[in-house]
Amino acid sequence: MIRHVSGTSRARALDAALAGVDGPDDLCLVLGGDGTMLRAIQTHGPDYTYFGVNCGHLGFLMNDVPGDVEQAAVTVRSLILAGAWDAVAFPRLHMVASGPFGEVEALALNDVYVERQGQTCHLRVTVNDVEVVRQMVADGIVAATPLGSTAYSFSAGGPAAHPLVHAIHLTAICPHIPRLAPLVLPPTARIRIEVLDAEERPARAVADGVPCEDVRRVDIVSSGDSVRLAYKHGHDFTATMIRKILHP
Repeated sequence: MIRHVSGTSRARALDAALAGVDGPDDLCLVLGGDGTMLRAIQTHGPDYTYFGVNCGHLGFLMNDVPGDVEQAAVTVRSLILAGAWDAVAFPRLHMVASGPFGEVEALALNDVYVERQGQTCHLRVTVNDVEVVRQMVADGIVAATPLGSTAYSFSAGGPAAHPLVHAIHLTAICPHIPRLAPLVLPPTARIRIEVLDAEERPARAVADGVPCEDVRRVDIVSSGDSVRLAYKHGHDFTATMIRKILHP
């Protein structure tokens, strides 16, 4: 078992309290928040099953383990040693960003978005080679997985999707002209976002928090692979979504 630990005091203390606890070779214990989970996956890749313990604020991707550090350590130790979790595979998005730098590829468990680097950007959006909008003036646009639909996409006005509903969610960020409604697309959708007037209105692409500056075009598709997240037996995605996202 490997570990990925955030810098918060609770995460560090819990890591220390779990010294000597080990699990399967392909298990990654993640102590922190949702951002820590995304960084762990970027660092270690899809060959691990990721068991997250929420030591942050929201922790939608994580398991909630109540109690003080010592109580939480006892619970986590028991879960790991008993293998008392279910691994759920979640799809990722594959991004290819093009610009003066050439091409950059990235994978995203939550979302890929294109956002302005200064003033509002002008974007052309196509889906499966069908033009959705010829020129949209906006702060940007988000393409999200079902798991990521409750993050930036939801904050931008997109629907909160159940994590097990397979789709790609396309949501404009503060659209001015035209006011593009959120779209829910099948996993086979091919999305292209072109940055118009890029010299005067630059934009960047961001995949799970990792930026790529001065993009001209961003292509997004389902990656065809998945990442396994581990949840305690009996984890209820519907209840968690309502409690943490809809009625926090």
